[in-house]
Amino acid sequence: MKLKFIYVDTPFWRAEVGRIALFMGDIKFDDVRIKREDFSTAKETGTLSDGTVLPFHQIPCLVVDDVSIAQTGAIARFCGKLSGLYPTHDDVNAAKIDDFIDFATDLTVMIDNTPNKTDEEKKRKARRDLATGPLKRKLSMLEKNISSDSEWLVTSNISIADVAIWRLLGWLSSGILDGMPTDLLSGFPKIRKLCLAVDKHPKIQKWISLTYPNNYTRGNY
Repeated sequence: MKLKFIYVDTPFWRAEVGRIALFMGDIKFDDVRIKREDFSTAKETGTLSDGTVLPFHQIPCLVVDDVSIAQTGAIARFCGKLSGLYPTHDDVNAAKIDDFIDFATDLTVMIDNTPNKTDEEKKRKARRDLATGPLKRKLSMLEKNISSDSEWLVTSNISIADVAIWRLLGWLSSGILDGMPTDLLSGFPKIRKLCLAVDKHPKIQKWISLTYPNNYTRGNY
């Protein structure tokens, strides 16, 4: 099986959850990082310059032999099954992992829908209001759904759910987003504990050392 993972050269969670799953499973794949201008063209045509088809004109995209797979959740589950980070014989735990992947998508859409994007100051204020209102409420829900008795969200080992939440909240608390406070996770000890556990995982540390820029802020846990 030949795998090609397509995304831009940034560690955003939508791509990282699949890329890291493959890496953690020691599964060989072509880590293709396209230029943003290349993606701008592909958004219109649904095809990269080398002929690779993007089914819904978006990335990430995982090409399995000659078949293109789109959508974060589908890619994450496929990669998770290959690497052992997603259960193949436990439907309940699989569904619980799906819960967290979809929850991460909900938070991402919430941020993407920040109004007044053309006015930078209004955008920053909107993000500050979001962080102290609806986003804080969502994080409170997440906090309640993390067990105090287990290191990981669902199974006894790290799963794609843990990777997704770690990378998403690292992005949100890193200071990259103007107006989003870096102390976003203060007051959520179980979320912080989970993120630190993922961050300290030897395979995660190895991936970071290989692929993240030296000055990249992973998040404030």
